[in-house]
Amino acid sequence: MTAKVILNPYSNRWKAKARWSEAKAALEKAGVEFSLSISESPHQIITLARDAVQQGFSPIIAAGGDGTIGEVVNGLALAAGSDSTDIGPLGILPLGSANDLVTSLGIPLDLSQAANIIKNGHTKKMDVGKVNDYYFVNNSAMGLEPSITLIQQKIKVIKGVARYLAATVWGILKNPHWEVQLEWDEGSYEGPVCLVTIGNAPRTGGFYMIPQADPFDGKLGFVHAYRPTRKELFNLLPKAMKTGEESYIHESGVYASQMTWLKIHVKTPSPAHVDGEIFSENIQDLFYQIQPGRLAILL
Repeated sequence: MTAKVILNPYSNRWKAKARWSEAKAALEKAGVEFSLSISESPHQIITLARDAVQQGFSPIIAAGGDGTIGEVVNGLALAAGSDSTDIGPLGILPLGSANDLVTSLGIPLDLSQAANIIKNGHTKKMDVGKVNDYYFVNNSAMGLEPSITLIQQKIKVIKGVARYLAATVWGILKNPHWEVQLEWDEGSYEGPVCLVTIGNAPRTGGFYMIPQADPFDGKLGFVHAYRPTRKELFNLLPKAMKTGEESYIHESGVYASQMTWLKIHVKTPSPAHVDGEIFSENIQDLFYQIQPGRLAILL
């Protein structure tokens, strides 16, 4: 069958557009037969992915970053029309800034190698997360993390992971916090948080925000944390770049767990994102759930 490549030219601040000739050559060398669609407006990727499935293209290939992948998955789910229906297969050409999901999955950043994976056609069933009406494959969050996403969108000079780091410092300097009510499979919490982050995979923006997350275990990892001062928040920052015993999740004021569902009520509205894309700048109620093994991904 013919694959459909959905290119987000804006990924990595237009570098994805500049690298398309390289990606095209890699697909052609690997012997992948494909048709190309290029997004021209925000969220059009969702519609392009839905239409590609309905037109019979397979696999659907996301050419971009984490946000592009997430929007393609939303389009695949929209085409399927039911939470119980498997979606995919999905291939990835990594053209983003941080490329968090492909790094977690072990997909090569080299486009020729990534194209060969698509050609080989080997799939693995991967979990999909859902929050309210939005799907995600890497992570989602409210509080500090989407606040940082809004900041990094305004940064024009710094590129790549360094942009996320600069935005993080700026976000912490604002010392934000929210009062929340959380309830999940095995527990509950009520009180202040700086962040609530939910992960299907461990890494986001170059940070290991949910190091315990595994996209193939039928659960979502999540972390909620509160540190009352900027200094205490800054002390967590270098540990958020590490895993294992050196991870920030072992510090005081940080709680890490896994769940299949999570309810969040925020007393003061917070921004929220899925796979790095803001879906609300002011939201108070979120409901998360896991859809185990729903996505066939090419690995």
